Amino acid sequence: MSAFQQLNCGRLWSVMSWEQLTAFWGRVGGEGWYLYAIGEAVPTEPAAAATTAEFVKRIDALLRDDHRHDYCSIVYADNLDAPTFIKIYDPNNLGVSCGFSTNPPLPGWIMSRVPPEDLEAEWKPPEGRRRWWRALFSD
Repeated sequence: MSAFQQLNCGRLWSVMSWEQLTAFWGRVGGEGWYLYAIGEAVPTEPAAAATTAEFVKRIDALLRDDHRHDYCSIVYADNLDAPTFIKIYDPNNLGVSCGFSTNPPLPGWIMSRVPPEDLEAEWKPPEGRRRWWRALFSD
């Protein structure tokens, strides 16, 4: 099993509150992250630090706007203090993102310190989400 598969299938911890998410983003750091939107091309190089920072800023705003609850619980990481692998679930396609499921939904986005592998997306993100993702790289 590859390093990516081990992380993807391994134990992850949930960021439970919005306050925890704010603190969590401060521990992510900017360099060395592969940014992968499920359903888009798998990145072959880590994103630039500025791109990662912009992604974090925009995904944070999107999650807070679209997941209108008093809790977060849709961002998961291998280590909440020093993450190397982060799954971010799309608020518009949650299904059963936690707990037991024989067919859990794929996350919307993955941030990984190791090169990601293609995850066959059964659910294709709507065109609005795809435009949102592509806008990150249009500069």
